[in-house]
Amino acid sequence: MLRIEGVHTFYGAIEALKGVDLHVEEGEIVAMIGANGAGKSTLLMTICGVTPARRGQIVFDSNDITAERTDNIVRRGIACSPEGRRIFPRMSVLENLRMGALTSDPARYDDNLATVFELFPRLKEREGQRGGTLSGGEQQMLAIGRALMSEPTLLLLDEPSLGLAPLVVKQIFEAIHRINSQRRMTVLLVEQNAHHALRLAHRGYVMVTGQITMTGTGRELLENPEVKAAYLEGGHA
Repeated sequence: MLRIEGVHTFYGAIEALKGVDLHVEEGEIVAMIGANGAGKSTLLMTICGVTPARRGQIVFDSNDITAERTDNIVRRGIACSPEGRRIFPRMSVLENLRMGALTSDPARYDDNLATVFELFPRLKEREGQRGGTLSGGEQQMLAIGRALMSEPTLLLLDEPSLGLAPLVVKQIFEAIHRINSQRRMTVLLVEQNAHHALRLAHRGYVMVTGQITMTGTGRELLENPEVKAAYLEGGHA
């Protein structure tokens, strides 16, 4: 479904991605783990066209999207729930979800909204409440729900557990599992919480300073001594 080959991305003269290669197959959950500043979020922003690749190629559903505009990429079926949630704080929950539906078929709006409310019942309870007054966990649910309203075939999730209490983290990861298993949606998950991410993922990649240094199934990476030392036992990559 998604193939990335030799991608280099820069911020000015600073090279943030240094020849990244990865692929995501239809129906998978693929986790990208790594320390803060490794380039994980940059990778998602590059896929979305926000920080375009200077070299390399990004192919989605057999279409080269390397140089496409972000709105066209969304229309092709990629949606992103960004790091820090970035909801519209002055808009209500329902208005935030409507913003996510701008590129989808209007005839599917009610069905898509029902799907989001079934996945996150708390949003249904808060639909008239301003986004900025929600708890951190509720805002994360809203960010994911907003992305789902565009009817994506590939969902990009950037640090969905960041800053959340353990019980809420469990709820968020259970929701991601349901999105994948019940809706058959493909997910590329960027996450510093390596334990949760690799337990959930079919496959995973490890990124260090803009480069992929390791790949394997979620179980293989969980059991890898280097991954354990760096990300699962209180160590630092």
